[in-house]
Amino acid sequence: MAAGTAMEPMIRGTAKENAARELELAAEEFSQVVERHRPQIFRFLLASTRDIDLAETLTQECFLKAHRNWASFRGESSAMTWLMRIAINLQKDHWRNRRMQFWRQTQTNSVDMDEAGEWLASGESSVEKQLLAREQVGHVWAAVKGLSERQRTVFLLRYVEEQELSEIARATGLNEGTVKAHLSRAVGKVRAELGGMR
Repeated sequence: MAAGTAMEPMIRGTAKENAARELELAAEEFSQVVERHRPQIFRFLLASTRDIDLAETLTQECFLKAHRNWASFRGESSAMTWLMRIAINLQKDHWRNRRMQFWRQTQTNSVDMDEAGEWLASGESSVEKQLLAREQVGHVWAAVKGLSERQRTVFLLRYVEEQELSEIARATGLNEGTVKAHLSRAVGKVRAELGGMR
């Protein structure tokens, strides 16, 4: 009995050390997830909002929420799918709040079409072709802006983030058939808006 009592502080100390080590490992794992997936989350939010500062803010909020809930991540989907779901919800919350605050001046922080054309720089060498590419990017963004929220989200995940339909379904919480329908409608609307431009 006396030996059991003497061992008790050592066991508690070891348990504390193990718990501390587990927290350290979880922090390292989360840091790797952030490093691996941050560019994709930022790109999606930038494409969705067209505002660099807002995309950066929403990206930080996404990873802050993920960090707070990292212990509850069950691993039923990939970390990227889970993070994209958080980002989509943050984007929806932003647009919902934005509609209620219509007086807000977003144009001062908006991304210029010329800048977007530079991010998607053309492989062509002539200045004329680069200007044409920028103009086409502007037309595509204008067409995407006119899509419904779901269509825009599905379109951006497919063509900006290059996700598979199954990944989009998991990230949005939609059935894969519903994703296909929204994507088909979105592509049709974008093509109609562009009027056959290529």
